[in-house]
Amino acid sequence: MQKNFKKLLLDGCKTLSLDETLLSAQAIEKLLAYHQLLIKWNKAYNLTAVRDPQAMIGRHLLDSLSIMPFLQGERWIDVGSGAGLPGVVLAIIFPQKNLHLLDSNGKKTRFLFQVKTELQLHNVTVHHQRVEQHQPQALYDGVLSRAFATLADMIEGSYPLLAEGGHFYAMKGVYPDDELKQLSANPKTIKVKDCHPLHIPGEPGQRHLVVMTKP
Repeated sequence: MQKNFKKLLLDGCKTLSLDETLLSAQAIEKLLAYHQLLIKWNKAYNLTAVRDPQAMIGRHLLDSLSIMPFLQGERWIDVGSGAGLPGVVLAIIFPQKNLHLLDSNGKKTRFLFQVKTELQLHNVTVHHQRVEQHQPQALYDGVLSRAFATLADMIEGSYPLLAEGGHFYAMKGVYPDDELKQLSANPKTIKVKDCHPLHIPGEPGQRHLVVMTKP
C-alpha cells in the first residue's frame, strides 16, 4: 500500500511540473511519513474530513505542493494551519525556510508538535494562539492560508504580521469573485497581484491561489 501512495505522490509531482531539485528522496520519504501520521492521528483527533488515505495524497499533499512555484521570501506563517496544510508540506520541501504554524485548536497544535518532533523539522515553530494574539519577533515575508477565512478576514486578522513588500497567499476553491470585490471596501492597504488557477492531479474541483501584496 505504501508503494501505491509513493507512486501517486511522485506521479502527481511530475504532473504539476515541480522543481525536481527540491523533491529529494529524503523529502519524499518525509512527506509519506507525514501522510502516515495524518492517517493515524485523524482517527482520534478528527484533523480532516478526508478519511480515505489515497484521497489525502491529492487533496492534501499535492494541493499543498501546487503553490510551490509562486512563493517568495524566507519566513512564512501558515495561519489556521490545522493539520499542517500547507505549512508542514512546505517545511519538508524547503528545509532552509522558516515555517511558523499557527492554530487556536489545541488538539491540532499537539499533532503539529508531534509531526515536528518525529520528522525532525527544525525549521518549524508551532504557535497555539488565535491570529489576533500572535506577536512575532520579526514580521513575515509571507502569510499563508488554506480555506481558513474570507480574503477580507484573512487580511484584517494577519495584516500586522506581514512585512512591507510581503505577500498574502490565500488558497481557495472556485474563483473567489465576490471576495475579491469585497477587498475594495477593506480599510487595509492591499494590492491583488494575481489569481493563479491550480490543477491538482486526480482532483476535479477548481482550485486557485490568490496572491496579494502589502505595499
